Amino acid sequence: MSPSPLVPPPTEPARTEAITLAGGCFWCLEAVYELVDGVLAVESGYSNGQAHNPSYEQVCGGGTGHAEVVQVRFDPARITLREILEIFFHIHDPTTLNRQGNDVGTQYRSGIYWQEPAQEAVVREVLAEAQAAHKGRVVTEVAPRANYWRAEDYHQHYFANHPQQGYCAFIVAPKVEKFRRTFKARVRA
Repeated sequence: MSPSPLVPPPTEPARTEAITLAGGCFWCLEAVYELVDGVLAVESGYSNGQAHNPSYEQVCGGGTGHAEVVQVRFDPARITLREILEIFFHIHDPTTLNRQGNDVGTQYRSGIYWQEPAQEAVVREVLAEAQAAHKGRVVTEVAPRANYWRAEDYHQHYFANHPQQGYCAFIVAPKVEKFRRTFKARVRA
């Protein structure tokens, strides 16, 4: 028997970018961005609050100032920041202050937290377009990413690991399907 040929490891793109997004429960955003062609990794976490390494319970209590976020790492040669943001504005409601559906509190706010200064111009341009489309009602916060902490392991890949869980079946799954219908060309093959 001959040895099996070695399969080379996947190559990392020459350049990657990351953006941190808040749009309600991080399970919803994570489930969508994990399907996006050109996205390399999605991590659920907490950002732009005051506490050091907060827990999910602390963030849900509203006292830390953190938003539930996803950090989206992507290959800009395959998908642009503009496209990442266009998906973002389509899969959540940017006009509700500190709320997405029944999820209420500052931790569920709409926010874009840029990680490289060059990203801010693109963020502000796409935000202006969203403002025009929503007649000036967009309440999305824009700021540099600050005080970011990775969420607990059980939050990572939550929808993929728990598709039948009630919240996933009734809240996350419809957002995933909306993304699949609207952005067919962006769905990972």
